[in-house]
Amino acid sequence: MTSSDAPAAHRPASFRLGYVPGVTPAKWVRIWTERLPDVPLTLVAATAAEAPGLLLAGELDAALLRLPVDKSALSAIPLYTETTVAVCPKDHVVTAAEEVTCADLADDILLHPLDDTLEWEAPPGRPAFERPATTGDAIELVAAGIGLLVVPQSLARLHHRRDLTFRPVADAPGSRIALSWPLSETTPPLVEEFIGIVRGRTVNSSRGLGGQSQAQPSSKPAGKQAGKQTGKQPAGRKPAARTGAGAARQKPAPGRGTKGGKSTGKPRRRG
Repeated sequence: MTSSDAPAAHRPASFRLGYVPGVTPAKWVRIWTERLPDVPLTLVAATAAEAPGLLLAGELDAALLRLPVDKSALSAIPLYTETTVAVCPKDHVVTAAEEVTCADLADDILLHPLDDTLEWEAPPGRPAFERPATTGDAIELVAAGIGLLVVPQSLARLHHRRDLTFRPVADAPGSRIALSWPLSETTPPLVEEFIGIVRGRTVNSSRGLGGQSQAQPSSKPAGKQAGKQTGKQPAGRKPAARTGAGAARQKPAPGRGTKGGKSTGKPRRRG
């Protein structure tokens, strides 16, 4: 039974999905709409810092957010890890290479915004006098020539400017994106449905409301199929006698003569 076949009284009202900047859930939302057209999915934008709190407050059913999260309160399934890049002016020396390392940024001022999502042991480069409040503010300072910014690639694209570019930083920590929901003994059905979507399960293999769990019976009897494939007779039956040119010749009965290979029907005389 799919969600559209369920009685109206048992259909969930909606599914509230949060997402943080840089995450684009459009593809998964489209699949949801195709599979569960009677269960509206509401998208709720949240900052990386806000998303866990909204889950714990019950304002979201699940969220696409950045790890880490508090494992004692939230469940999380990692989905992918983003490439980390250095954002810089187009005429900066960093642009001479296709890829850089943290050591290549040692002499530059590195802006470290308060909403930074990367798990640094120690950010590279020289620190700025003040930390910008947001990544957007840091981008404006990069454009003003104040310093460089190291962020997940999706955030560099989200804050794209024509006068700026970026290069991958090979040895920088990556930002891990995960699907998260409040910790409970059993996974809610709608969350299970969304897990199946983000993991690429088909509608028939999904464990959620849109899945089909009943196996389809075979259209041909198993016994006939087995006999056809192996060429063996069913157990308990003797093979039928072969006839025609390929049949084995019968030996003459004892005590009767033969002539020309044929039985004469008369007893053979003993000398």
